[in-house]
Amino acid sequence: LAPHAGTCYQQAKQVLHAAVPERLQGREKETGLLRQFLLEHVLGRQPGSLYVSGAPGTGKTACLSRVLLDCKDKLAGSRTVVLNCMALGSPHSVFPALAQQLGLPMATGRERIRSLEKHLTAQGPMVLLVLDELDQLESKGQDVLYTLFEWPQLPSSRLVLVGLANALDLTDRSLARLGAHLAGKPRLLHFPPYTKEQLTLILQERLGQVAGDPVLDSAALQFCARKVSAVSGDARKALDVCRRAVEVVELEVRGQTLLKPLPRGES
Repeated sequence: LAPHAGTCYQQAKQVLHAAVPERLQGREKETGLLRQFLLEHVLGRQPGSLYVSGAPGTGKTACLSRVLLDCKDKLAGSRTVVLNCMALGSPHSVFPALAQQLGLPMATGRERIRSLEKHLTAQGPMVLLVLDELDQLESKGQDVLYTLFEWPQLPSSRLVLVGLANALDLTDRSLARLGAHLAGKPRLLHFPPYTKEQLTLILQERLGQVAGDPVLDSAALQFCARKVSAVSGDARKALDVCRRAVEVVELEVRGQTLLKPLPRGES
């Protein structure tokens, strides 16, 4: 295998990993709305909540991570806590996890929730709480979700809450009571599945970072984008499929290189 060929496949596999890119193709509108919400509420010291929904692989977490990176300096005066609810043992574990992040003394049960409420309504910088995989906090009576979404409504609250989940109707289904006082209803932002065109652009942009001839041709990328958009519109799936295709090409090339016929006259 020629040395440059080896590196081109390695590079291709690397750029097809689901990392957070500099720019998210097809998510300009959503990125703008997220940035606007954060700056308006955190910098403007306006407590509030945002519920971000969308199927897996539609760019929710990647977009928010990008916005948090881009606005890092602007948000430096506030406190940002990011929790992945999938990593918590139970819905109620969100409270000790948050208390620990905020450096609050250990407490249990109602006492812990009271101390968090006291902390979040006391004088101080704005607190941005990001809860990824929010649907993991659904519990009997939905008391955990209610408590969290009611915090930004408390008098003199300094909490801005952003929850990300797969379910489109989590807030309607589980938080119907919040709708009763309309101010309490979180703002909604939905990420639709990626279209065939958007997936093609994502794949082209990633593979365009690899020098030399294209590793996968344009027809193959479009075929992959068409198949994935028809099933799920999940960008991670499209990146995975292409990464496997690159591995197959790499093995074929390696096989051909090893099996080259020997020059005449050599045994």
